Amino acid sequence: MTRHRPARPVARRLLCGLRPLPLSLALMAGVLTAPLAEALETRLAAAGAPKDLSERLEAASASLGLAEGAEVQEILAAALSDYRTLVQVLYDAGYFAPVVNIAIDGREAAAINLLNPPKSVQSVAITVEPGQTYSFGRAVISPLPEGKPVDLPEDFATGRPASTGVIQEAATAGLNAWDQAGHPKVELASQNITADAVKNRLDAELRIAPGPKLRLGRMIVQGESDVRRNAIQQIAGFGTGQVYSPDLVSKAATRLRRTGAFTSVALRQAEVPNPDGTLDFIAEVEDMPKRRFTFGVEVSSSEAVELSSTWIHRNLFGGAERLQIDLALSGLGTSNTDGTISARLDRPAALGTDRTLFYLGSLEKLDEEHYTASSVTAAVGMKRVISDVSFVEASLGLRWVQADDAYGTGREFKYVAARIRGEKDKRNVKTDPSAGYYLEGEIVPFFGLDGGDPGVQMNLDARGYKALGATGRVVLAGRVQLGSLVGPAASNVSPTLLYFSGGAGSVRGQEFQSLGVDVGGRTAGGRSYLALSGEVRGKLTDTISLVGFYDAGFIDNNSFISGDSEYHAGAGIGLRYNVTGIGPIRLDLAMPVAGDTTDGLQFYIGIGQAF
Repeated sequence: MTRHRPARPVARRLLCGLRPLPLSLALMAGVLTAPLAEALETRLAAAGAPKDLSERLEAASASLGLAEGAEVQEILAAALSDYRTLVQVLYDAGYFAPVVNIAIDGREAAAINLLNPPKSVQSVAITVEPGQTYSFGRAVISPLPEGKPVDLPEDFATGRPASTGVIQEAATAGLNAWDQAGHPKVELASQNITADAVKNRLDAELRIAPGPKLRLGRMIVQGESDVRRNAIQQIAGFGTGQVYSPDLVSKAATRLRRTGAFTSVALRQAEVPNPDGTLDFIAEVEDMPKRRFTFGVEVSSSEAVELSSTWIHRNLFGGAERLQIDLALSGLGTSNTDGTISARLDRPAALGTDRTLFYLGSLEKLDEEHYTASSVTAAVGMKRVISDVSFVEASLGLRWVQADDAYGTGREFKYVAARIRGEKDKRNVKTDPSAGYYLEGEIVPFFGLDGGDPGVQMNLDARGYKALGATGRVVLAGRVQLGSLVGPAASNVSPTLLYFSGGAGSVRGQEFQSLGVDVGGRTAGGRSYLALSGEVRGKLTDTISLVGFYDAGFIDNNSFISGDSEYHAGAGIGLRYNVTGIGPIRLDLAMPVAGDTTDGLQFYIGIGQAF
C-alpha cells in the first residue's frame, strides 16, 4: 500500500513553501472511459485530529464533494488531487509528518494503473494520521528595513507553533515593510525550510531582496476613455518625483474612482525602473456609461406620496465633469404640493488635487401646513476631500425668497449666504449599517440685502450604530439632530431658515412639520431644534428585520433648546425587507405618545433605513 509519508527520522528540506510533493500523474484525454459509479460511498476518518481540523479536511476534500453518479475518471482525479490538498491543509495547521491514505474500493488510489482503471467504483475511503504538531526552531526573516515597524506574526518565533500559514504571513509582512519603505521591486529571494521529524521542529529562514529605493516616475494612461488624458493626470495627482509609497499610488487610483466616471481603475508598476531611479506606473481605466437616471418613491400618511428622480452625466466636457439634476415632488394627492428642481456641476481637480470646483442652482416651491415659500438659489463653491470617509465644502451664493407665514404675507427676503459643510461617514454599510457612525455639520452665515437682518444658522446630524452579540443580528441605532438660528428675530427671517418638527425625517407618529411655536394662534417655525431617535433592529431572517423605535422632537423660539421648549414624541414598529443591491424596503407604523396631536396612527413606506 502506498503511503504519503515524509521521510523519518532524518530532517529533510521542504521545497516550495512546504507544498506537498507533486504526484506525477496525468489523465490523458480519451483514456479513461469507464462507466458511471454506482451508489458511491465516500468517507474521511482522521483519528486523533481536533474537530476543527477534521472539518477543514472534509471541506477541502474533492472526493467528499463528488456528486452521486460521478464517472470513474472524476473519482480518480479527485482522489489523486486530495493527496496534495489534504497534506497542504495539514501543513497549514502545523502537522508536518502526516500520513494520508486514499483507498478506492480497498486499493490505494496512487497505485491504480491509469491505463487500466476499474470498471466501476463503489467507495472512496480517506484515512488521515496527522501525527504531531511542530514548533519553530529557527524563525528568521532578513534583512528588514531599519527604523520601520514590521508587523511580523507573533507565532513566527522559536518555540511557537509552526505552520505554513505563519511562514507566509511573515514573508508578506517583510515584503510589505520594504514596500512601505520605498522599495517597490522587493521580492523573496530564497526560503530555506527544514522539518526535523525526531524533534518535531521546523526551521524557517527567509531571505528578502529589497531592490533599490525608487521615486515615482510618470503615470502612463492606457485604455479607451473619453476623459482627456491630461484631465486624468490632473485628477489623479500622481506624485511624480516623490519617494515611492504604495499609499501614494493607491490615493491616485482612489481619486480617479471618486469621480464616478470610471467603472474600473488599475495602476500597475512598469517592469523595469528608469535609469534615473524612478519607476513609471501604467494606469488602465475603463469608462462608466456617461448617463444615469434614478427614480424613487416614498409614501406616508402625513406627507402622502413623494417622488424623486436624478439624472447624471458623468463626463460632460471631457474632463470627468459631473452634472447632476434632481427633481423632487412631495404632497402629491393633497392640496399642499411641494416641488424642487436643482442642478449641480462638479469639476474635479479644477482647483488642485482633491479640490473640486462646483456650481449649483435651484428653484423651490413649498406649500407647507404653516407657510408657503418660493425661492431661487445660485452659488459657487469648492469641495476638499480629506480622506476616503470625510470631506468639507464651502460655497457662496445668492438666495431670493418670497413667503407667506404667521408673520405676514408677500414677505420678500434677499440674502448673500455662505455655507460651510463637513461630513464624516464611518458606517460599515451605507444603506443598512450595523456598526460605525455618521457625522454631518454645517454653518450658514447670511447677510440680508435691502435692510434684511444678518445671522448664522448651524446644524448637526449625528448617527451611531452598534451590533449586539456574536451574531450581530440585533443592532442598536441612534440619531441626534441639532439646529440653531442665531441673530435675527423669527419675525425678520425667511421661514425656510426656521425649524419645525414631525414626520419621517424627525418624529414619526407626528404629522409632518406639525410642531412649531405659537404666534397669535398660528404656528411658525422656531429658532432652535432638537430631535432624538432610537431604534432596535432585529433580524428575523437574512432578508426580513423587525424594528422598534422612539422619536422625540423639541422646538424653541430662542436660539437654544431649554426646559420651556415645545415638545412631542412618537413610537412604533417597523418591518424591513432587504433587497440585494438596493437596500431595505421600509414600512414603519407609528403613534403619537406625547404632545398635543390627536392624529392617530401614521405610516411610512420607503427605501433604506429611516437613518
